[in-house]
Amino acid sequence: MQHEPSEPTSSTHPYDTLTPEVILGTLEEAGFEVSGRLFALNSYENRVYQIGLENAPPVIAKFYRPGRWSEAAIREEHEFSLELQQADIPVIAPLVMPGGDSLGQDNDFLFAVFPQRGGQAPDTSVTDTLYRLGQWLGQMHNFGARKAFKHRPGFDLIDGIIKHNELLISGGWIPNDLRPAWDSLIPDLIAGCQQRMADAGQVDTLRIHGDCHAGNILCRDETMLFVDLDDCRTGPAVQDMWLLLNGESIEKGHQLGELLEGYEMFRDFNRRERHLIEPLRCYRQIAHCAWLARRWEDPAFPRFFPWFAQPRYWSDQILALREQLGALQEPAISLPGQF
Repeated sequence: MQHEPSEPTSSTHPYDTLTPEVILGTLEEAGFEVSGRLFALNSYENRVYQIGLENAPPVIAKFYRPGRWSEAAIREEHEFSLELQQADIPVIAPLVMPGGDSLGQDNDFLFAVFPQRGGQAPDTSVTDTLYRLGQWLGQMHNFGARKAFKHRPGFDLIDGIIKHNELLISGGWIPNDLRPAWDSLIPDLIAGCQQRMADAGQVDTLRIHGDCHAGNILCRDETMLFVDLDDCRTGPAVQDMWLLLNGESIEKGHQLGELLEGYEMFRDFNRRERHLIEPLRCYRQIAHCAWLARRWEDPAFPRFFPWFAQPRYWSDQILALREQLGALQEPAISLPGQF
């Protein structure tokens, strides 16, 4: 079965009921004096809106995707964010609403409200920026190690790759003529990940941001803010670092060195975790494909990601995964001065 792009049609997706009237009414019932101004922000997993208030700055309202996280898991996200904020670590945590809770519920939706903050993604080519990010990550991880999540997931890389691949195969997403190439790659990728994980050995895990890329960090003047802990989970420290690295292997090594120089002012880092970077990257590539497939019934996804159902996308993915296989077979990133 080969998928074709879907045309927008009438649907019964839960988000269809999230009209402007419902959004503004929900905020009013939560105790906010809304002005009637509402602006949808770019977000696909959840729905996020800028809401104007009377005689106060706008706020950001996030309506969580029904069924994705349990209430207990979302409350752990909020608890972690607020814990970091109270420790003066620069994260944007949810507001405690007038009713005294950071999490509200209206019909099918759990929601939270955040302060609006401006800024732009950090320039990670600047060494001082990486050093400062490393300092904050070291402090964040010190708090992350104080206790464990009970309701949020960890990283099971091999099982995750297998299950994401099974979803793509069973859903008929990969064109038939590309299946032999795809099917031959997956076992080799799994074997490569297993070898690199063996090279890393046993590593500690802790509560982490989980999706710490430059787009989830806001910089303004001298201020840095970590945003969107929606994917916070249990994992190795390096997961919060590798997404900030760019360029060739030597460049990534220098960038990681700058991060660690700041990080290790506050927390030790197990350098064997460098071996996990390419397995984590491989997992993310396949998980992203599975995420798009899993969300295809949401009308926003065919509209904003039409290329996902095209054969060209899958041929590009095969090329990218072949390159990833090569990266798995190369030595781990070397830090400056390390041979």
